[in-house]
Amino acid sequence: MAQTQRPLSPHLQIYKWQVQMVTSILHRATGIALAVGTLMVLWGLLSLAAGEDAFNQFKVCTGSPLGMILMIGWTWALFYHLCNGIRHLIQDAGAGYAIAQFVRSSWLSIVISLVLTLLVWAYVLTAGGAA
Repeated sequence: MAQTQRPLSPHLQIYKWQVQMVTSILHRATGIALAVGTLMVLWGLLSLAAGEDAFNQFKVCTGSPLGMILMIGWTWALFYHLCNGIRHLIQDAGAGYAIAQFVRSSWLSIVISLVLTLLVWAYVLTAGGAA
């Protein structure tokens, strides 16, 4: 291939990481995580329909440390994708395009998703639902 003096296309080592970039990547990643994590929810529903023994086995798996990490992660992915989706709907309506508003709404979607996840799991753990 012939050598040209044209610059190479920029990549992640060139770009400065910004919250807008991270929220865009996270939105795509949480969409994938929700699709995969839904299989775990489906397993729970099928084991519930299969009877008490199958559901007890499901509870043992989801109550394990790895199961808890997966369920808490899936819950956060759900809330983050929801909050960021609402942010995108607001932007689709034509609001929030100023850079300061864009950065603020990006951080807000992250913070609100974390708070909602903490509230849900605080309730689940104190109500005995994860036992």
